[in-house]
Amino acid sequence: MASNMLDVLRRIILEVNAAPDLDQALNIIVQRVKKAIQVDVASVYLSDFQLQQHILMATDGFNPQAVGRVRLAFGEGLISIVTERAEPLNLEDGSAHPRYRRIVETGEERYHGFLGVPIIQHKKVLGVLVVRQRAMRKFAENEETFMVTLAAQLAGAIIHAEASGGFARLFKDVGGAPFTLKGLPGAPGVAIGRALVVYPPANLEAIPDRKVADPDAEEASFRAAIADVQREVRAMSRQMADTLPPEELVLFDALALMVGSDDLVEGVVGRIHVGNWAPGALRDTIHELLRAFEEMEDPYLRERATDIRDLGRRILTRLQAEAPVQMLGGDGRVILVGEDVAAAHLSEVPTAQLAGVVSARGSSSSHVAILARALGIPAVMGVADLPVSRLESQQLVIDGYRGQVFVRPTPAALTEFQRLEREEEQLRAGLQELASLPAITPDGVRVPLYANTGLLADISPSMRSGAEGVGLYRTEVPFLVRDRFPGEDEQMHIYRQVLEGFAPRPVILRTLDIGGDKELPYFPVREDNPFLGWRGIRITLDHPEIFLTQLRAILRASIGLYNLRLMLPMISDVNEVDESLALIRRAHSELIEDGMPVTMPPVGVMIEVPSAVYQIDALAQRVAFFSVGTNDLTQYLLAVDRNNTRVAELYQTLHPAVVRALAQIVDGAHRHGKPVGVCGELAGDPAAAIVLLGLGVDSLSMSVGSLLRVKSVVRTFTKAHAHELAQQVLQMEKEGAIRALLNNAMEEVGLGGLVRAGR
Repeated sequence: MASNMLDVLRRIILEVNAAPDLDQALNIIVQRVKKAIQVDVASVYLSDFQLQQHILMATDGFNPQAVGRVRLAFGEGLISIVTERAEPLNLEDGSAHPRYRRIVETGEERYHGFLGVPIIQHKKVLGVLVVRQRAMRKFAENEETFMVTLAAQLAGAIIHAEASGGFARLFKDVGGAPFTLKGLPGAPGVAIGRALVVYPPANLEAIPDRKVADPDAEEASFRAAIADVQREVRAMSRQMADTLPPEELVLFDALALMVGSDDLVEGVVGRIHVGNWAPGALRDTIHELLRAFEEMEDPYLRERATDIRDLGRRILTRLQAEAPVQMLGGDGRVILVGEDVAAAHLSEVPTAQLAGVVSARGSSSSHVAILARALGIPAVMGVADLPVSRLESQQLVIDGYRGQVFVRPTPAALTEFQRLEREEEQLRAGLQELASLPAITPDGVRVPLYANTGLLADISPSMRSGAEGVGLYRTEVPFLVRDRFPGEDEQMHIYRQVLEGFAPRPVILRTLDIGGDKELPYFPVREDNPFLGWRGIRITLDHPEIFLTQLRAILRASIGLYNLRLMLPMISDVNEVDESLALIRRAHSELIEDGMPVTMPPVGVMIEVPSAVYQIDALAQRVAFFSVGTNDLTQYLLAVDRNNTRVAELYQTLHPAVVRALAQIVDGAHRHGKPVGVCGELAGDPAAAIVLLGLGVDSLSMSVGSLLRVKSVVRTFTKAHAHELAQQVLQMEKEGAIRALLNNAMEEVGLGGLVRAGR
C-alpha cells in the first residue's frame, strides 16, 4: 500500500471527478486500485436491475475482452453476497467459499484472496468494487477502508452517469438512450418540448454544448476575447506596479502568457473546428488544463489551477458579452433548462412558445416556480446531477406533478405523454365551468378557496379561477426582484393594487419572509443552516426599521378598503407575537398622528414551526386567525430539507405526524373560536383537500392552477364523508396507505382524473 493513503485517495478522486464519462472513471478506478493495493486483479461490476445481472464493466488483470460479456445472475457468486449484505466481504481464500464461481471467460486462474466492497448510493447497491489475489491473502483493515472510500466516490460518478444517460449506454451500448431525471415538483402539469439551456454569466460548468454554424467567425470571436483578457491582465499589472515588488508582478506576466498559450488557444480553436461553439470548446479545454495542473506533484504548480479557472471565467465573460440570446429554430415549444433558472430567463422566451421549466436548483417556493405557476406552465426544480451541457435541443417531457424529466422519450412513452397532455387540457376545460360556482359541499358546508400569490400579474387569473380572495400574498416577491429595499410609497402602491384588485374579498398579506431559501441580493444572509437560522419574523424584529416601513405601507394601502388581513410568518414563540403586535400598534398610531384614517386589521400567524403547534392556546388568545404553512411545518416535523433531493423521498406531505399535527392545530384554534386556513402546497393537493375538509379546516389557499381541482373535490365530498375518511387517516401509520385510501375514495366518486394531481 502506498505510504500516504490520503494522498493516493486524493489523486484518484481528482481523476475520477475529472473523467469525461463513466467508462473512463471505471477504468481509472481499477487501474489505480490495482497499483495502490498491489493486487493481481481489480474489477468493477455494475448491477443491471432490469436484467437482474451483475455485469463486469471494467477490469485490470482479467482479459479485457470479458468486459460487458461476463454476467452473474443476482444471487450468483461472491459478488452477489456483497450486494445482498451491502457490506464488504474479505476472504483469505475466496475459492473455498461454497458460493464461489470461477468464470472461465475472464481467463482467470484460481484466485484465493478476495475483497469486494459494495458501491452504494441512497441505500441502493449499484455494484461491487473487487480486488483479487492469486495467493492466500486476508486484506488489511486500512486496505478495506481505502476500497470503501473509493466505492463511495464511484457511487457519485455512477449516479451522475445514470442522470446523463451514460449508465444506459454502458449497459446497452446505444447512443442517445432515453433516461429519466428526478427532481422536486415546482408547478403542476405535463409538457413536451425541446430544451433551451440558459446559463449564468461566467459559469463554465453551466455552459451547454452547441453546434456552431460558422467556425471561422467563432474562432475570431474567441481570439478577440483572448486579446481583451490579455490587455486586462497587463492593465492589472500596471495598476499594481506601485504597490507590489517586481518579483510579485512577474505573476501577472505569467497570467498573460497562460492566456495566450498554445495549450489553451489551440485547444479551443481545435474544438471549435470540430463543431462546438466557443464557450463549449473553452469549457472542455479549461477542464483538460485543470486536470493536468491538479495532478502535478509540486504543490505550487497545483495551486496554479486556480489561476487557470479564473482565466477561463474571464474569457467566458468576454464571449458572453458579445453573444446574443439564442432561441431554438422554428416556433416549437421550448422548455427552459439550467443550473439555476431565474425569473428573468422566462421573459426571454415568447409566452406562446414557453412550455415548461427545469432547474438544477430551487424548490416549489423558488421565485421561478411561483412565476411558472402564475403562467400555468409546469416546472421541475432541484434536479440533482442535471446534465445541462448535454441537453441543448433534446426532446424533453416534464411531469410537474411528480417532479420528473424524461429525456429523449421512446415513441411509446411520447405517445402516452401526448395522451396525458390532451387529458390535462380536457380536464382544465371541464373544470373551468366550476369557476363561477361556490365551493360548497353537497351537505351545505362552505369552504372558501383562496389564491396564493406574490405577483400583480396573478390578480386576473385568480379572479377568473373563482378565487374568493388571497389567502397568502408573499410580500417578499417585490423585495426579491429589486436591487434595494423598496421604499414605503413604492410598497404602498404595490399592496394597494392587490387589495383593490380583490376588494371586497379578503386579502391576507404576509409580512416580509426572507431567509432560508429566499435571499435578497442586497441583504445577504449567509448561514450554515439557514432554515434553522435567521429568517422570517426573526429578521424583521431584529430590524424594526424595515418592519415598520412595511407595516406603514400595508396600513396605508388598506385605507377605505377594509379587506386587509395581516399575517406574521415563522412564529415560534409568543414573545415574537407580542413584539410584532406592539410594532403594528406603533405603526398604526404614527399614521393616525399623521392624519391618515387607517384601521387596525385582523392579525394572524402562520403555523409552520412545531413549537407553535404546542402553543396554540396561548397564541389563540393573541391573534384573530391561523394559517398553516404546511411546506415548512412538514420540513421541521420530519427534519427533512425540502430542497434536498437526497432526502426528497422522506418529505411526505401526508405523513401521519403531519396529519396529527394539523388535527391538533384545528382542535386548539376552534376551542377559542379562531378560524384555521391552510396555505401550504398541501392545500392544492386534491387528495389532501379531503383530509383537510374532514379535519375541519375553515379555508384553503393555493396556487391558481390547483384551485378548480380542489373545488371539484369540495363540491363532490360531503363534510360527513370527508370527516369519516379523516378519522381513518388519523389511525394510519404510513403515508402510502393514506394516499391509497384517498385516491380510492376519489376514484369511487368519479374523480379519478384528479388522482394524478395527488403528488
